[in-house]
Amino acid sequence: MELSGVGGYEPATVADAERWASVLAPVVDGGDEPALLFIKRSDDLGSHAGQMAFPGGGHEPFDPDLVDTARREAWEEIGLRETEPSIVGRLDDTTTTSGYAIRPYVAQVPDRTYEPDGVEAVEVAKLPVSALTDPANYESERRKRPEVGDVRLHYFHVGDYTVWGATGRILVQLLELTTDWRAPETVDRVVEPEAEFPV
Repeated sequence: MELSGVGGYEPATVADAERWASVLAPVVDGGDEPALLFIKRSDDLGSHAGQMAFPGGGHEPFDPDLVDTARREAWEEIGLRETEPSIVGRLDDTTTTSGYAIRPYVAQVPDRTYEPDGVEAVEVAKLPVSALTDPANYESERRKRPEVGDVRLHYFHVGDYTVWGATGRILVQLLELTTDWRAPETVDRVVEPEAEFPV
């Protein structure tokens, strides 16, 4: 990974969001090969239950800004200490089906064991960048949604994990800015809104 692609990037900003969240995309610093940290969200959560995600969550009034939100949530969810993440830059704001605008920050973090809080995060997964960029592990679909237009969904299958949804969109941009990987121009399939998700 070449993180300078993030440091020099001018991210697109959502201007009119009613609710804000932020996430850290943690790049493991050191180890045998570059990897990213993800959490598996609890099946008991109201939205995006059981999905893979980057550590993060909703902005609270006591958070000075969105980067502090991401740091706080990463501490709460996986025990990432406030002094550990080294922020490299940020990616485009993205919106979710649950009504949030998410601001993603990319950070280098130490290569150590991280423990999920067991409430929001039930597992922490370190996924190698080489596996995430392996064409055999990627697929995408265009889902017809008349109310918002067609939407492209990205799926990264690594072992027992599938990264998709808003996190999949964030991951595509991160990989395209820092590696030679590019999302294929054509999708694997076009599906109707009610089609089952391949996860």
